[in-house]
Amino acid sequence: MSNRRILVTAALPYANGNIHIGHLVEYVQTDIWVRFQKLRGHNCRYFCADDTHGTAIMIRARKEGRSEEELIADVREAHINDFSKFDIEFDNFGSTHSEENRELCHQIWKSIRDAGLVKQKEIEQLFDPEAQTFLADRFVKGTCPKCGATNQYGDNCDKCGSTYTPAELIDPKSTLSGATPELRTATHLFIELEKCHEFLNEWTQSGKHLQPEVANYLKGHFLSDELRDWDISRPAPYFGFEIPDFPGNYWYVWFDAPIGYIASTYEWCKRNGENLDDWWKSDQTEIHHFIGKDITYFHTLFWPAMLKTAGLTLPEKVHIHGFLTVDGEKMSKSKGTFIEAAKYAEHLDPSHLRYFIASKLSSKVDDIDLNFDEFKLKVDSDLVGKVVNIASRCAKFVAGKELSAEYPEDGGLFEQAAAVGEKIAELYENCEYSSAVREIMVLADRANQYIEGKEPWVVRKDESRADELRDICTVGLNLFRQVIIYLAPVLPSIQKQTEELLNNKIEHWNDAQTPLLGTTVGKFQHMMKRVDEKKVKQMVEESKETQAADAIAAPQFNDGPEALEKEPMTEEHCTIEDFMKVDMRVARIVEAGHVEGADKLLQLKLSLGGDETRNVFAGIKSVYTPEELVGRLVVCCANLKPRKMRFGLSEGMVLACGPGGNEIFLLNPDDGAQPGMRVH
Repeated sequence: MSNRRILVTAALPYANGNIHIGHLVEYVQTDIWVRFQKLRGHNCRYFCADDTHGTAIMIRARKEGRSEEELIADVREAHINDFSKFDIEFDNFGSTHSEENRELCHQIWKSIRDAGLVKQKEIEQLFDPEAQTFLADRFVKGTCPKCGATNQYGDNCDKCGSTYTPAELIDPKSTLSGATPELRTATHLFIELEKCHEFLNEWTQSGKHLQPEVANYLKGHFLSDELRDWDISRPAPYFGFEIPDFPGNYWYVWFDAPIGYIASTYEWCKRNGENLDDWWKSDQTEIHHFIGKDITYFHTLFWPAMLKTAGLTLPEKVHIHGFLTVDGEKMSKSKGTFIEAAKYAEHLDPSHLRYFIASKLSSKVDDIDLNFDEFKLKVDSDLVGKVVNIASRCAKFVAGKELSAEYPEDGGLFEQAAAVGEKIAELYENCEYSSAVREIMVLADRANQYIEGKEPWVVRKDESRADELRDICTVGLNLFRQVIIYLAPVLPSIQKQTEELLNNKIEHWNDAQTPLLGTTVGKFQHMMKRVDEKKVKQMVEESKETQAADAIAAPQFNDGPEALEKEPMTEEHCTIEDFMKVDMRVARIVEAGHVEGADKLLQLKLSLGGDETRNVFAGIKSVYTPEELVGRLVVCCANLKPRKMRFGLSEGMVLACGPGGNEIFLLNPDDGAQPGMRVH
């Protein structure tokens, strides 16, 4: 092990439901990062737990006629099974309802009390008269009091980002019973977060711990004003830990849930003879949290304040990712795109999803889209057509035989792949997985070109060329092994198959620097199948059936007025003749590149079909990279008067929406559109 000690967490899944493919984005992202760090030789540990407290657990247990403990035990088993199917390996998977968590909650609470951050006040809280319980923020929905967006939760608005109390919602409804809540008075405990303002401003704006867009979001929405007191108690009835110095009241789930990270570490320490302080009270430990953007507020303000007050190690980095959409939309129960992890694993290879997620993820907070046509194309082309194809074209010719004792001449291919190892490592380190995958696929392409040129299937027919055949296959299998080492964090199952095939363990990232020689090659076993479209359709249909009972009768779109407020509509009308003067066409981006000396521009070559092309300079560099644009269909204004710029001649314009900056969205033609088609 190296001197680098790294503690990694993913957000705790709530013990009131099953893991779905949207959740898997985070757990796969984190698992890839941890596996990479371990492959580099670092002392890296991955901790998680079930988030088990709160009103929803209590209500569900009541409905099912069993105890909360029985419910969370069953959900825990289901969660662990789901994670194992997708090769997600935790060093410890705990529970927030553990004695370790209770002990740590008491310790941290005492630190917060001693620091003078707690105050008590009477509040009006929403109470569900049918469920007979006070309602947690997330179990009230209504209209945002700030922007008017409907169907918003009781703590913050996902349209405008504002925070508020459930009592401030317009027309609130209980999500537990559908009843209109009543306002009742109760005594609550609050943490005065404003007293930590100076520290939080410094920590969040240091440039080290958060992505730039997250730091700017916090500065603009919260730190530019006085921070609100944080309500951290809930009166009985409530499933959780009772507050020792406030009988009859319980810590709100968002107090004890993040402490579950420490408790899970504590469990592991007890089991392995480790000291908890070495992991949570040491400047020699890096703490990395991976979370979704919906819980940014809690992990970047409340949690650092709690850690600082308790004298615990602050996170080195909070890695925040976007949501998963399916075919460009939120996952939908009615459409069958709200797919549970277990249902996916029944029909499709979990390795395929791990690879697809990796191929989409970057260090940004952007949402990623699962389009099943793209999913099939990427898996079939990259994993089956390129990666596994290298081994299948070589291994069968040397099965049961040894690789060459000395590494044959390969035109520098092995050295080139070894040299790019550190670049790929840096991309993994910085969570730029999609870029790492692209670099690795370049190596796979080169390996396939080598094999294609050497034609081992032809050489094998001539017994006098047996040594030549062995040399060709030695090169091919070594290039394959390099690719697998670099993909090992993403595809641990393929790593294991490769180790069995070549009778050699992949133990360190640097194994890619040295050829494997003289080892006996095993019998080639089929490693991966192509995506079966029938199984994709069957999975979607079955997801519709299993979710039918929960489907909402009528869709709720919740479109708010923010976009129109930012960019008001013009009051000037145009005629149909005016509109027809603008020749908008579907075009394909066939080339894309950076523009030297331009901060915002990318240079695009658009094909309108046949030999008709346009050179366009587009101000979309803040959001898109050249690599992700090539091959994409867009809408362009094809008859825009050419404009001479200092970079060259711009002959058109691609259409996009959004106010600019990091909010630019290219318009995508629907399936079936072809370059050259006119937009009417």
